[in-house]
Amino acid sequence: MRRFSLFTFVILLLAAVLRSAAGTYTIDPVHSSVSFKIRHLVARTGGEFTSFSGTITQDFEDLDRSAVELHIVTASIDTRDRDRNDHLRSAEFFDVEKYPEITFVSTKITKVDNGTYAVAGTLTMHGVSHQITLTVDYLGEAEDPWGGTRAGYELSTTIDRKDYGISWNKTLDNGGLILGDEVEISIDLEVVKVKQSTVRW
Repeated sequence: MRRFSLFTFVILLLAAVLRSAAGTYTIDPVHSSVSFKIRHLVARTGGEFTSFSGTITQDFEDLDRSAVELHIVTASIDTRDRDRNDHLRSAEFFDVEKYPEITFVSTKITKVDNGTYAVAGTLTMHGVSHQITLTVDYLGEAEDPWGGTRAGYELSTTIDRKDYGISWNKTLDNGGLILGDEVEISIDLEVVKVKQSTVRW
């Protein structure tokens, strides 16, 4: 009887933890980052987007109810060089006036390992949409000093920029190219749980 009671207690405790982790979270941009790397000549260089938003709906008991949605402002690109930033904003790259936003909307989430998930979805950039898969590592959840609940995630993937019509390059004297085609994307997120409103009668 004691074993059964202990087992029941553990199951109920686990269920309570899972239920507490379920919910919708919004990105805290002050404690998050969206960065990328691409080959430049013989090394890798990169930058970041400084303006972005999004939500994560997590339900570890039912991944079909989980979702990821990201919005990135293309004009916020920053590579620590003004001329290069202007070139990347131009029609030869992101064409920010015509395509002001990059979006990702998940379509399916699959558990890979303890704390690691494969998040498939649609990435839309430069007016082109393709299905990609993000590797997402869940870093845990904690209460913050202001009465909120926060969770952490690391997201990563690699895309081919030519798939999205971003193909500018320059041929070197030796026949090589200045830029590579593959872009490594890294997104570090700290998200804040949206508090549910209480209905009063």
